[in-house]
Amino acid sequence: MENKYIVSSSPHLHTSLTTNRIMLDVILALLPTTLVGIVFFGWYAALVIAVAIAAAMLSEWIFNKIMKKRNTLDDLSAVLTGLLIGLNMPPDIPIWMVAIGSAFAIIIVKQMFGGLGKNFMNPALGARCFMLVAWTGAMTSFRLPFDAVSSATPLAIMKDGVEGTLPSLTNCLIGLKGGTIGEVSAIALIIGFAYLLIRRVVSIRIPAAYIISFAVMTFFFGKQVFDAQYLAYQLLTGGLLLGAFFMATDYVTSPTTPNGMIIFGIGCGLFTFLIRRFGGYPEGVSFSILLMNVAAPLIERYTVPRSFGHKGGAVQ
Repeated sequence: MENKYIVSSSPHLHTSLTTNRIMLDVILALLPTTLVGIVFFGWYAALVIAVAIAAAMLSEWIFNKIMKKRNTLDDLSAVLTGLLIGLNMPPDIPIWMVAIGSAFAIIIVKQMFGGLGKNFMNPALGARCFMLVAWTGAMTSFRLPFDAVSSATPLAIMKDGVEGTLPSLTNCLIGLKGGTIGEVSAIALIIGFAYLLIRRVVSIRIPAAYIISFAVMTFFFGKQVFDAQYLAYQLLTGGLLLGAFFMATDYVTSPTTPNGMIIFGIGCGLFTFLIRRFGGYPEGVSFSILLMNVAAPLIERYTVPRSFGHKGGAVQ
């Protein structure tokens, strides 16, 4: 009996995961913290998120139209970028700033570098850092949930010279503390990350390396050394969980090699500790991830697993 072989080009392994499906999974994973933020901060928080998403989608559509490129709204990447921007905003920020931030993320950070898959930094974080520089006052003005009065965040309170009362650790878990719309509830963020792990959308390597390295540095070299309660506040407040779970794990701007992911996560944790400990700004997650985004191609180059029979140094 004659055997027939079909010869085809690679890849020979296929998966049912698509860009659209991955983006949708991340959006679904962000729904718990989105809903908590809206319930805690009110209708204006919902408006901030809606404007961020709408401005991101409109910016992508207009750019593609002008450049005569195909419409890419169906991959949901612009929706996810807009959602992340909205969740990284203070609950009372002016709407026009949010719209400009989303436009900056899509046009400058993403499309100017070739679109999805070619941007060298996370668009949402790039926009947040741009807004922090442009409108520092508005981007660092926070209030407590269900309260119209401005309040310092726990991280700011733990910094020298800022008055305030720290919330309980239970309130930090639930989200009854000052912060951006999407970062306040640790429980909601953990639920969303668990969904991504179950769906196998992300690997645990980057978040684990990020959080563990930050925790070790904070516990042994932080402002209050060997203080478990201080460490707990550092882990549960600010944007650490939101950044580690949903932005440091961005496929495009982080390494794909196993060892590279670990190195990337450790770098994020180290930079976050250094900025929080010695910097003038109480938070450091956004800047840390962006710094490691820049280093990601180099990390990946030197952590590519050797093929069978390979001799020599790094891949050229």
